[in-house]
Amino acid sequence: MRRTDAAAAPRLALWLADLAKRRETALFVVLVALIAGTGLARPQFLNLQNLRDVLLNVSIVGLLTAGMTLVMLMRHIDLSIGSVVGISAYGVGTLFVAFPHMPVVVALAAGIGIGLIGGAVNAALIAIGRVPSLVATLSTLYIFRGADYAWVSGGQINASSLPNAFSMLATGSVLAIPTLVLLAAIVLTGLGLYLKQFRGGREHYAIGSNPEAARLAGIQVERRVMIGFLISGAIAGLAGALWLARFGTVDASTAKGIELQVVAAAVVGSVAINGGSGTILGATLGSLVLGVIGIALVVLRISPFWEQAIQGALIVAAVTVDTLLARSLAKRMMRKRDHG
Repeated sequence: MRRTDAAAAPRLALWLADLAKRRETALFVVLVALIAGTGLARPQFLNLQNLRDVLLNVSIVGLLTAGMTLVMLMRHIDLSIGSVVGISAYGVGTLFVAFPHMPVVVALAAGIGIGLIGGAVNAALIAIGRVPSLVATLSTLYIFRGADYAWVSGGQINASSLPNAFSMLATGSVLAIPTLVLLAAIVLTGLGLYLKQFRGGREHYAIGSNPEAARLAGIQVERRVMIGFLISGAIAGLAGALWLARFGTVDASTAKGIELQVVAAAVVGSVAINGGSGTILGATLGSLVLGVIGIALVVLRISPFWEQAIQGALIVAAVTVDTLLARSLAKRMMRKRDHG
């Protein structure tokens, strides 16, 4: 028994050392510190309603951040997701107006379908047309939003037009956990397993690390990029349907500007701007950190301006840390090569 304990001790020490080096661990510590600090300053912050609000809000942002992660891993970006969320939310709401008894599953599928159309447009521009993703998705951001404004024509969908079964996605719960949160957790877990366990997921990292080397290794880069944007679009479409269930009322300005919050959450969550590095867990923790900051500022009665300022500062800090780590790794590799 003593020999077993002695053998296990070094393994446990190595595991703890590896855990301490992970960005996700640092994010978790920051998250706990934020919650504890705000709770000490305003004890009313630590109540079930605030926790529920954070989880519900972060569920939608977390889904969008996960879709953005798939794209950013390959050195791309999708700025059109906010517009896709808006047009899919209104589209699903319009379907409920026309078909009040439409099943919830069909409504979610419709949102995903609208998102897939937007993702297909981006995929075609970037993978086939070779338009830089920043330019392509910035263009479709305005195109989709303009189409949304033309479609809505000053109107809106109200909560009274939605069936109770659909609204229950946000108001209902299973074992005290909101249904929307459970649905988001299932999708996030699936994406995390896809990136970690499946060949297609690992190809995202290979493309981001070195696109030319990935192409020489036999990876169909354009095909994988197209799939990444299709998945991002589908997730944005699903998020649009869930946004409708969460807030009940949508119009042409729904989710306007949320793409900046999503990029911030991804970068803060250790997803590298230059690709090849990041996890769904880290991106989700980044979403949680920003979500807690947003609620904390309200509880502490601090101007909402500071939320955007803090997001910008966190992006700068995360990019700076990634740059310093990359330089440090490059220096170590050069030393090893010279020593060899």
